[in-house]
Amino acid sequence: MPRALSLTTESIRKEQARQHAEATRLRQRGLLQPIGGALIVIVAVTTATSRPSLGLHGTGAGLSAALAVYLVGAVMWMSDRFISRGLVAQIVLTLTIGAAAVAIAALQPHGASDLAAAAAVWMAVARLPLRPGIGLAALVTGGLVVADDLNGVATGSILSTVLLCALLGLTSHFVKQSRESQDRTEMLLAELHEAREGLAVAAANEERSRIARELHDVLAHALSGAAIQLQGAKLLAERQEAEPRLRGAIDRASELVREGLGDARRAVGALRGERLPTVQELGQLLESFRNDMDLDATLQVEGSARPLSAEASLALYRGAQEALTNVARYAPGASTSVILRYDAERTILTVEDRDAPQAQSGRAGLTGVGGGRGLDGIRERVERAGGHMRAGRTDEGWRVELEVPV
Repeated sequence: MPRALSLTTESIRKEQARQHAEATRLRQRGLLQPIGGALIVIVAVTTATSRPSLGLHGTGAGLSAALAVYLVGAVMWMSDRFISRGLVAQIVLTLTIGAAAVAIAALQPHGASDLAAAAAVWMAVARLPLRPGIGLAALVTGGLVVADDLNGVATGSILSTVLLCALLGLTSHFVKQSRESQDRTEMLLAELHEAREGLAVAAANEERSRIARELHDVLAHALSGAAIQLQGAKLLAERQEAEPRLRGAIDRASELVREGLGDARRAVGALRGERLPTVQELGQLLESFRNDMDLDATLQVEGSARPLSAEASLALYRGAQEALTNVARYAPGASTSVILRYDAERTILTVEDRDAPQAQSGRAGLTGVGGGRGLDGIRERVERAGGHMRAGRTDEGWRVELEVPV
């Protein structure tokens, strides 16, 4: 597998792990939001029904302002939008909520001040990094102790308030640690999958290299030897003035060996991870057929060209290569058109030859031997890419049509 593709797969897997962890955090926040909403209601109702009462003047006005700031801040803190804000904004909001809770405690010592301040401690530890969170929680707890002491609250009540704040702070810290552990677990699992895939890719590459070596050492060498022997047979036939049919058979065998040798070399290159041809190289392919096989072939591209998957692009290229080879083999002298059409939801390659009456007798063999097997291989390639192939006679010759999805 190419390194770029490996890195892309790695980044996708890690991004999926991050998204899953984020979804888990949001789901957990969703479970805690009803508790937070109930806390806001309890603080609001208790403060509104306790003494001194809310009002527009004096202590009542200060109490009303502190309660309003606390409630608005708590609602903002619970919002999913605010979780994406920066650290400074979160510190300011949490500090504002804690200050409002301390103000409520100072102005209404017998209300819900302890609960409001303890909730601010929870918020500080849960949302902020460890040191700022603990510092802000200690500041709110200290402010609450001072407010209770100035209001003459009994020492036992003050200690119980400190214990409540400490308990909620520790609980919030453990919940936060558990959530972070879940995130780390997600990332570690993603890295484990990547490591396993890396080992599998390495093993597959090693096996591909081994197969490539075997192909090169056995098949390519054997075909090279056969080509040399056929060249010698051709020279011998010419010296002995053998009949044209025998010389033609030797020439045809030499051509098949050369084609097989080229295919073997390309297969070895593919197994070794060399760059594979794409549909963008159809022009060069037709040029080689025109020069090497004197094939009358033209290329026409319809629609706006777009990138295709590597498998689909290679299938179209190999399909054109096989179809042109069959034209040169069974319909020499035929006029051939290659049309590559980009539709909205598919890409179609058509290879059609015309005006080759001398080739009609050779067409019958396509479905059984020679080119027929080549077309079957192309059909398998196209189907693996999610497309399909059609091939058959026309009024003027033969047509091969390959179709792959976008």
